[in-house]
Formats: sequence, C-alpha cells, structure tokens
Amino acid sequence: MSRVLTDRELLHELEDVAEDNVNRHLVMAKDWHPHDYVPWDDGRNFAALGGDDWDPEQSQLSDTARAAMITNLLTEDNLPSYHREIAQHFSLDGAWGTWVGRWTAEENKHSIVMRDYLVVTRGVDPVALEQARMDHMTQGFDPGGGSMLDSVSYVTFQELATRVSHRNTGKACGDPIADRMLARVAADENLHMMFYRNIVGAALDVAPDQAIAAIHKVVTNFQMPGAGMHNFRRNAVLIAKGGIYDLRQHLDDVVLPVLRKWNMFERNDFGPDGERCREELAAFLQNLEGKAARFEESRDRALAREARRGERVAVR
Repeated sequence: MSRVLTDRELLHELEDVAEDNVNRHLVMAKDWHPHDYVPWDDGRNFAALGGDDWDPEQSQLSDTARAAMITNLLTEDNLPSYHREIAQHFSLDGAWGTWVGRWTAEENKHSIVMRDYLVVTRGVDPVALEQARMDHMTQGFDPGGGSMLDSVSYVTFQELATRVSHRNTGKACGDPIADRMLARVAADENLHMMFYRNIVGAALDVAPDQAIAAIHKVVTNFQMPGAGMHNFRRNAVLIAKGGIYDLRQHLDDVVLPVLRKWNMFERNDFGPDGERCREELAAFLQNLEGKAARFEESRDRALAREARRGERVAVR
C-alpha cells in the first residue's frame, strides 16, 4: 500500500504542474472590462436621487431568466468564501500564490458585471438582491472538503457547472447584451476549470488512490455552492425546468467529460482502495443516468400539460 501524501507534500509534487498551468492560463486569458458589457444608456436614478424605485413591470426577464441570474450572481458574490477555501489549501508562495490571486481577481469581475447589468436594466429588485447578498455572504459556503484534493476536485466540477449555467442563462435572457456578457463570464469559468482539472489530473498520476478517493467523495456528494441560499430550491426547479441547468446537463456536460479527460475508467494504476472507489463511482453514475432520464420524462410531461393549457386559454 502506497504512503498517503500530506497536502504539503502534494503541493511540492505538483508545483511544476501548477506553474505550467498558471503560465498557460496567463497566455490564454483575455483581458476584458466589466463596464464594456453594461448598457449604461438604459440606466436612470432610483427614488433616493429623485427617480423611481424598482417595479416588477420594469423587468424584461422571464421568471426563469430572473431566477437564474439571481442564483448565478449570488453564487459569484460568495467569492470571499471560495478564496478562503482555495487559499487555505494552497501555498501563497510561488505559482500557487500567483494562481490564488489571479483567480480571485478574475472571479470578482463576474459579480461586478452581472450586478451592474441587472441594476442598470432593472432586471431584478435591487433591494431584494442586496438583502439576499447580505444573507448569503454572511452564511458563507463550506464545500465540506477536508483536504487539498477534496477542494480542487470540487472546484473542477463546480467551475464547469457554472460555465454551463452562465452560458445557458445568457441565452434565456432574450437579450443579446446579456448573452454576450455571460458568454464572456463563461469563457473565464472554462479556463479556471482547466487549471483545476489539470491539477487533479496530475495528482492522479502522483497519488492515484488519494485522488480518486477525493473525486469519488465530491461526485457522490456534489451540491452547487448556492444550495444554502434563500429560495434556492424553488429557483433550482425553474432553472432545471427551463433547461438552464438540470440533472442531464450535470451528468453529460459536467461530470462525464471531466472523468473522461482523466481516463477514469481506463487507468490501471489504482490499488485496492482506488479500485473500490472506481467501482462505487461507476455504480453511482449508472444510478444518476436513471435519475436524469426520469427527470427528463417528468419535465416533458409537465411542459406538454402547460402547452395544452396555453392552447385552451388561447382558444377562449
């Protein structure tokens, strides 16, 4: 049985990989500015400055798009919690420290641009949004990870899930400006995912049983970071029903592509503990496939019923 490496030992073993991936990221990342993605001409004062406060009729967003925008923005708002999670598991020296700072700075742009867009276009109630931000950030976020590998495995899947959600939210907004803005944010999230995915991929070579144990733990217990926010369950149903992020997308567009990239089911370097984790992971994915299929069937029936009701109302 191979010796279990400490987090400090893993960071040392993976330092060259981290440096290579920081450099790759800096070459691939595109500089952009939040103010360039906001339709400032649409803005006007609120009552405190002599204008009008928000009214629901001012929003051009559908209920689904509004729920997705609020959920995505509040998720981005919790950056201090995510920074703390990454910083406490990485070194703040060398490539690890460079990544922590760069990633945090890039992520901060996402909440800036999304909030500016929503306030300027009056897409959501800004008072309710601020109250939700206060509540969610005060509560914070704890992914339940106990090790560096737990943390990096989680954020690999979470960054990709966020990319999918942002991209589909942009399309659901029915506004080319919002679509362009969230496509830009999603591109950042994809690059972030690649960094973390490559770190875990290297860890699988260095400490395969430890790495797959972390991956198994994350995949089988995965929750989005917004799970603790107010109205998350209601909003998640709207988001799933609207095709923005659902169980099928989670499986087919997030979990399986990452596992394939890691050659999870083709590797031959696992010990007995790693093999057990892999077998349990395979069984979990098969069960998830069944749940995704049942969800799709249920959603299709519900949408068909809504369509029939709409037709009856139109006839009247």
